[in-house]
Amino acid sequence: MSAGDDTAETVLFNREGTKISDLFINEQIRDKEVRVIGADGEQLGIMSSKEALALAEEAELDLVKIAPTAKPPVCKIVDYGKYKYDQMRKEKESKKKQHVVEIKEIRLSPNIDSNDLNTKINAAKKFLTKGDRVKVTLRFRGREMAHMANSKHILDDFALALEEIATIEKAPKVEGRSMTMFLTGKK
Repeated sequence: MSAGDDTAETVLFNREGTKISDLFINEQIRDKEVRVIGADGEQLGIMSSKEALALAEEAELDLVKIAPTAKPPVCKIVDYGKYKYDQMRKEKESKKKQHVVEIKEIRLSPNIDSNDLNTKINAAKKFLTKGDRVKVTLRFRGREMAHMANSKHILDDFALALEEIATIEKAPKVEGRSMTMFLTGKK
């Protein structure tokens, strides 16, 4: 790719993990024997790739290797353009149905006021109801480091306030200058 070329190519994969754009079609198939599936989905059996290609040309369609790792490789007689389009559409549909769980962080300090704590709890409720995980971080600065053990109750109160909708995934743990805890929503 040249410096001025900023086009990105979308790479899609089929069930076997092969790139759809890298599928072998027609004369590119060089296997001696292939298992052939007809245009209407019925099994035509195992035959040489030349015979399979002749069948595909007779039907005015393409011979596409859809499972190159199978023994013998599986080829299907289809319209290649339509096949590629259907594969891309299936890929987009599966991406739409995915829900990516994000980790949202809420930062607290040891001398937080109760009203500020309630505001942070409400923010955490919002995140948890959306299906995200929440990382609650209690940060210590300067002399606050000497009283880390006394401040653990803040995280405990935070978890207690959210116990109806959340469970503690990772208990409060000291990491450097902070104490962290992870919460996830109840199913």
